[in-house]
Amino acid sequence: MKIHSVEAIAIDIPLKKNFGGSTYSVLKRCTVITRLRTHDGLVSEVYNGDNRERSSEIARIIEDELLPLAKGMRIFEYERIWEKMFALTHASRDRKTLLEAIACMDCAIWDLIGKALKKTVRELLGGYRERLPIISIGGYYMPGKKLADFGKEVESYRKAGMAGCKFKVGGLTPEEDARRVAVARKAVGDDFILCVDANRGWSAQDAIRFARLIEPLNIRWFEEPCHWHDDAAMMARVRRSIRIPVTAGQCEITSQGVRRLIDAGAVDFVNYDVSEGGGVTDWKRAAALCATAGIEMAHHEEAQIASHLLAAVPHGTYAECFAHPERDPVWQAMWANRPPIKNSMLEVSKDPGFGLELDPGMIRKYRVG
Repeated sequence: MKIHSVEAIAIDIPLKKNFGGSTYSVLKRCTVITRLRTHDGLVSEVYNGDNRERSSEIARIIEDELLPLAKGMRIFEYERIWEKMFALTHASRDRKTLLEAIACMDCAIWDLIGKALKKTVRELLGGYRERLPIISIGGYYMPGKKLADFGKEVESYRKAGMAGCKFKVGGLTPEEDARRVAVARKAVGDDFILCVDANRGWSAQDAIRFARLIEPLNIRWFEEPCHWHDDAAMMARVRRSIRIPVTAGQCEITSQGVRRLIDAGAVDFVNYDVSEGGGVTDWKRAAALCATAGIEMAHHEEAQIASHLLAAVPHGTYAECFAHPERDPVWQAMWANRPPIKNSMLEVSKDPGFGLELDPGMIRKYRVG
């Protein structure tokens, strides 16, 4: 089972609206499909990430820089392959983009391992459960949106079968955003999971003020409350001052970055993203760190992969998706064999590897280059 060749395909799908949060805009859905081949004829089919600026560069790095390091190695040597790829980060370069490319290769290797052994990645990593709750990301800032519209939005997610919503905050004053969250909670009731996500939008003082305003609303977690430049220290201050659990990790690109958050006492949940941080191999390390520290694992988006990871371990929580029909065409249509959502639970694919089948017509239409 030796690695032979790879095809990396950058996908770029324009969106009809700006699905932005407090610190960013989203005008297109991008991803990278990795088809890694072995000499025995196995082929991976996996997609990673939503890099809206450098998908083509990620695909180039996979084909031109990473494949030569892995070619001829057995897929079961994933730790050695990962080590060789990660060594490229020691030189001065764009490490974030490189780690995203490494993630694509590493996830493709795990897909091949599953196919070779006729096991799902969920089973390979521990097989703790077969399904898990799924929540939608929402609460988008859009021109002309009124308070009542946020209630209607989260109601639509419940109707779509979601167990909850991760609601965008951090783009207004704490008082204004607290009113938006209150409308959302009133619309769906207390049995609907409601998280809030500031995307590093606030100072520690404003984050604390906001959290105290929404503490009566049964909020599951407060994600990335503080500005990026001193986030661990500021989040630790916020965490000590409020009763809502704090979540972060999606902006880390190594398991050592996750350890930094744990050491700072900054988090109750970690949502380390397999597509940002070097793939399944490094995600396993982060998950082990969190398990020993008594911290639960979430995951930033990427339900096609995250469902396997979170369902594999005892401290996994919720898969995330974009239930709005226009936000994520990959989730809605390109993932052709997406498992059904039943009773607000996502069934993890039972097919070997990640078990993904992707729509070839959409790939032809939206591939870059």
